[in-house]
Amino acid sequence: MRMFVAGQEAHGDLEFAELALGIDVDLFRGPLESETDDERAAREDAARDVLADLRAEADAGDEIAGWDALYADALTRTVPFLRSVRGLRAGAGEAA
Repeated sequence: MRMFVAGQEAHGDLEFAELALGIDVDLFRGPLESETDDERAAREDAARDVLADLRAEADAGDEIAGWDALYADALTRTVPFLRSVRGLRAGAGEAA
């Protein structure tokens, strides 16, 4: 089955969520591959700004922005599975 959001085809569940909610998952969760400290700091600053805007819109009565803020905030507390597994293997002395 093909999935479309606002006339754009979504290739997979993650892309569907990004198109439907307008939330860039990597911005809040972080990329699957490693990033430098400077890249992470810049990404987290941008994510904080977007989250603050969503919360302000929610406070002004935009219910959708409120739900988007909750979703984005939850993403900031997740670690991509592949990255977490790499960290566990490296820390445990197992072969990666």
